[in-house]
Amino acid sequence: MLDVQDNPAPEVHDDPIAVDPRQFAAKVNSWLPHDIMLTDAWFPLAHSFAVAKKPIRRAVYSHPYFIWRKPDGSVVAAETHPNDQLAATKSEYTDEAGHYPVIEKYGYVWGWLGKPENAAPEHIPSIPYLPEDGGLPLHMLGTVRFDCCAPLSLENLIDLTHADFIHADVVGDEKMDKETVEVFHDSETITMVRTCVNKSVAPIMKIFGGVRDDVQQVRQVIRIYLRSHAAIAYGRFTTGDNVQLFHPCVPETRDRTRLDYAMNTSNVKKTNLFRYIMPKASYKVSRQDSSMTSPQSPRYMRPEKRKDLHSPLDEAGQKYRVLMLALAERQARGDFTYRDNVSSDCSDIIGYEKA
Repeated sequence: MLDVQDNPAPEVHDDPIAVDPRQFAAKVNSWLPHDIMLTDAWFPLAHSFAVAKKPIRRAVYSHPYFIWRKPDGSVVAAETHPNDQLAATKSEYTDEAGHYPVIEKYGYVWGWLGKPENAAPEHIPSIPYLPEDGGLPLHMLGTVRFDCCAPLSLENLIDLTHADFIHADVVGDEKMDKETVEVFHDSETITMVRTCVNKSVAPIMKIFGGVRDDVQQVRQVIRIYLRSHAAIAYGRFTTGDNVQLFHPCVPETRDRTRLDYAMNTSNVKKTNLFRYIMPKASYKVSRQDSSMTSPQSPRYMRPEKRKDLHSPLDEAGQKYRVLMLALAERQARGDFTYRDNVSSDCSDIIGYEKA
C-alpha cells in the first residue's frame, strides 16, 4: 500500500485590486504618499564607482548609511561614520557592529532597511539588461533628485502616456494610429505595457539616432518593484534603438528622492550619437517631471479641499496606490514576508530579448 503524503494547500491571499469598486475607489482616494514607509527591502544606495575608501553618506527614510570599501574591496554600510565614537551602536536595522546588510549587484551598492535576519539576495529586483557585475561606462550613469516623496515620483512614472505631453520634445508627441495599454501586477510589482502603432518618431532619435522614418512601432514598459521604490523602463522602437533604463527612486526623506540612474545604451552602435546623448537626456526629463511633481507634493502634506480626480487612463496609477497601501497595511500588522519572487527573470513580461 502506498503512503500518500498530505501536503498542505498553498496559502491563498486576497488580491487588494480585486475588491468591490467602491472599496477600491476609497483606497485610491485615501492616498497619502508621504505616510508610506516600507521596510525589509533592498535599496540601491549608490553606483558602485562612487564607493571608495573614504566613506560617503546616503539615507533611506532619513536613516543614515555611511558606505565605504575595506582594503580588500568589499563594501561596508554603517549607521554611523567609522570615525565616530558611537560607531558600534546597534539599532533595529543593524547588526551588533552597527552595520547594515549590503550587497553589490548590477553596478550598485544595495543596502537593506529592515530586520537584518530577513536580508536575502533573492529580494534584489530583477534587472535583466544590466550586467550583474556592473561596469557600464560613466556616461551611461548619472544622478538627479526630486523634491517630492518617492511614491509620488513613481506614480507619475507608471503612467507612460504622460511622456507624450511632458517629454514630447524628447520622446515624441501623442500622434499615432493606435494605442493599447495593459497593466499587470502581483503583491510586489506592477507593470504597465504600452503598445503604439505608427507613433511619431522620438525627436532625440531623429536628431541624434539617425532615424529617417516619419513613424515608429513602439512598445514601452514600466515595471515598479514596490518595496525598493525602483523601476525598470524598457522601450522597443522600430525603427530605432531600444531604451534600457533603471530608474530607482530612493526615498532619502519623506519629501526628497534620489535617483542614481543607469541607462544601458551598449546595444547602440559606437558611431551613433544616440548611444552617448540619450543617457544625458535624463537630466532634462527629470526637470520636466519635477515641474509636475514638486507642486503636487506639498498638497498631500496638508489638508486640501480639492478632490483627487482621476480618468479611465489612470488605471496603472490607481492600482499602484492600492498595492502600496496594501503593503504598508501588511507591514503595520507585522507581516514582512514576500509573497512573490522579485528576483525571478522578468525578461518575458518586459519583452527583453537577450543577446
